[in-house]
Amino acid sequence: MTATGDGAGLRSAAERLGFRAEMVVQELGWDDDVDDELRGAIEAVTGSELVDGEYGNVVDAVVLWWREDDGDLVDALVDALTDLADGGSIWLLTPKVGRDGHVDPTDVAEAAPIAGVAVTTTQSAGNSWSATKLVKPKSGRGRR
Repeated sequence: MTATGDGAGLRSAAERLGFRAEMVVQELGWDDDVDDELRGAIEAVTGSELVDGEYGNVVDAVVLWWREDDGDLVDALVDALTDLADGGSIWLLTPKVGRDGHVDPTDVAEAAPIAGVAVTTTQSAGNSWSATKLVKPKSGRGRR
């Protein structure tokens, strides 16, 4: 991801991920390897700092940094749902193919329904990370 001098490239990347002004975004799985520029872009777009797992209130979105050796993805996704508002989304950020900690997309596809979420889209989130959007499935609609 190439940023222009004023950071507009990163801001637009955060906006492409669906972040908007005044959203409360919870960050889980932070470690030294996260993309600090993307974090800053999300904060710039939303106008506030990312909150952590101790926030204890409803959030509009969750950013979950996840690596292959981080443990049980199903458990992490269930935990990410704890404070998520109805209609909110989880952005699962995983290292891209060839990077340390890469997570196979089939692992995400298998873990999502067990955790009660659905995969909607995957896109690049910088040079080292991919972002997969997960949402709670619409319930009861269209059933006969």
